Amino acid sequence: MNLSSLSSQLNMSIQDLRSKAKEKGYYISPKANKVDNYIARKLLEAFGVPIKAPAAGPKEIKKVKLPSFIKVRDFALILKLPVTSIIKVLITNGIMATINEEVDFETASIVAQDLGFEVESEADTSVSDFGLGFLQEVLKSEKEENLKPRPPIVAIMGHVDHGKTTLLDTIRKAKVAEGESGGITQHIGAYQVKKNGKYITFLDTPGHEAFSEMRARGANVTDIIILVVAADDGVRPQTLEVINRAKFTNTPMIVAINKVDKPDANVIRVKQELAGQGVLTEEWGGKTIAVEISAKQNQGIDTLLEMISLTAEMENFRANPSGRTVGTIIESKVTPGKGVTASVIVQNGTLKTGDIFAAGSAFGRIRSLEDETGRKLKEALPSTPVQISGLSEIPQAGDILQTTETLDQAKQIAITVQRKNQSHKISSKQGIVGDYKNKTLNLLLKTDVAGSLEAIKQSIAKLKNDEVKIGIISEAVGEINESDVLLASNSRAIIIGFRTKVNSKALNLAKQKKVVIDSYDVIYELIEDITSAVIKMFTPELEKLSNGKSKVLAIFRTEKGEMIVGGRVEEGEIKKKSQVAIWRGEVELGRGEILELQQSKVAAKNINAGEEFGIKLKTPVKIEVGDVLESFEEKIKQKTL
Repeated sequence: MNLSSLSSQLNMSIQDLRSKAKEKGYYISPKANKVDNYIARKLLEAFGVPIKAPAAGPKEIKKVKLPSFIKVRDFALILKLPVTSIIKVLITNGIMATINEEVDFETASIVAQDLGFEVESEADTSVSDFGLGFLQEVLKSEKEENLKPRPPIVAIMGHVDHGKTTLLDTIRKAKVAEGESGGITQHIGAYQVKKNGKYITFLDTPGHEAFSEMRARGANVTDIIILVVAADDGVRPQTLEVINRAKFTNTPMIVAINKVDKPDANVIRVKQELAGQGVLTEEWGGKTIAVEISAKQNQGIDTLLEMISLTAEMENFRANPSGRTVGTIIESKVTPGKGVTASVIVQNGTLKTGDIFAAGSAFGRIRSLEDETGRKLKEALPSTPVQISGLSEIPQAGDILQTTETLDQAKQIAITVQRKNQSHKISSKQGIVGDYKNKTLNLLLKTDVAGSLEAIKQSIAKLKNDEVKIGIISEAVGEINESDVLLASNSRAIIIGFRTKVNSKALNLAKQKKVVIDSYDVIYELIEDITSAVIKMFTPELEKLSNGKSKVLAIFRTEKGEMIVGGRVEEGEIKKKSQVAIWRGEVELGRGEILELQQSKVAAKNINAGEEFGIKLKTPVKIEVGDVLESFEEKIKQKTL
């Protein structure tokens, strides 16, 4: 509603309206010339003015039922309004949708409320959104007596050039050397080896790029991470990424210290650097297994495989081969002669030739199952990697595969995923921002299923620190409602929705109460945003960066607050734009500001090691021959978790 119309009904100026609305608990921006219809009605009620029926549109608030997805044309027919009215509101909300394009339920409900309607959902609840939470629900629902041991799924990760690919190749060769039938003839993203009569599944995707898409979609098929660290290079940036990933996903990690055969290998230094990152090996009193290997020389590989088997035994990885069949897509492509194929890791149940399935926006009937040797299989048990054919289209890495009873069911699931991906939606992310003054971040969590809620809570728990307090004031499964908004408002909390809808009334109340509601479909993105919000509240540290040290050889002039001295740079360099710390022995006497810096009586910007110089300093310290001048700079450093 226009502010001019509202102020006219209230018999007051727009300026008075803004002021008095604030007293009633409603904020109207100084730049706004309109207010939401819901807030307009509430203001009229607050000032005791009878609500007048609008000249156009519904004469009273009407209730409408909307499906999960709806075309703009059909949406207009349901509301009995011109299509142009719908498109106009969509454009106001940042969506450029044509008459034949679809919007999702949440977007349609926001538009309908803006036009004065109350919305109910007639969404099809028979079709689940098969995500990470769904997979965890399936695994948790299996009865204890039906669970059987399964092979561990292992990912080899580490910094570039530290030997990940060489290690994978060496393990492959060991498989052939031990006389297993057939070598690896095709790349399906994973393979199995046998050690002491037990299988180990290796994800044949070294590095981080291959995991990026799966990680972004929240998928995590890895049971054990092998962190490869080169003994001649130590902990590097991607090494830290792997350590953080292991902590973030709570995945057991074994350190493989590679290239121990090199002359400049330094195993002790590697363990020291790992300890500095909170990874304590068993020799250093920690719980992390570290194995010294040379992938190139096939040294220590047997020990590494034994440690993997031992860790798997301790972790007790299990699944139900007779249960509901689910798995995760590792890779997908178009293969000549086979059509669309996908590599799958089975995580529960048994995948068989002829099974009907859905995987993301793809569906079909499995025409063939093949292992990494190209051998045809009739079935694949839990933790078995297989390449399947018979897909309608190419699925994405990280998509959940599930078998269904009928082809119609599988097709319906795939169509729902397609429509969800293609439909226009109003972005509901406003940004997670904590209370900077009190250094607190209060969250209210609502998710699709209990599995998602548990995964999110575990990830948030890992962000615990001494400076910022993270509080989960409420947690539940289901849609976000008005009670959630009121609780969040009273607790100064942010509402986080994961793959769940927002009640239409809750959306309007959130606008009124200025409560942030952020919706997510990907756990990794959610945790990344929370992490960023926490880090931003940390008090920055002042970091001192030393450029070099110089020895004072002569005193040329001493004045009040200023001195001119001569010296020689012993290490590093001295920069004119830097600060200077004055040391006598082990004691810092004070600091000075460089006014002039000369070399051979010529102005200089910096003096290198071994060179002599003259310097004019502004300092209260009385410098003596033999003192040390340390050239340094100070930078503000943002703390990290």
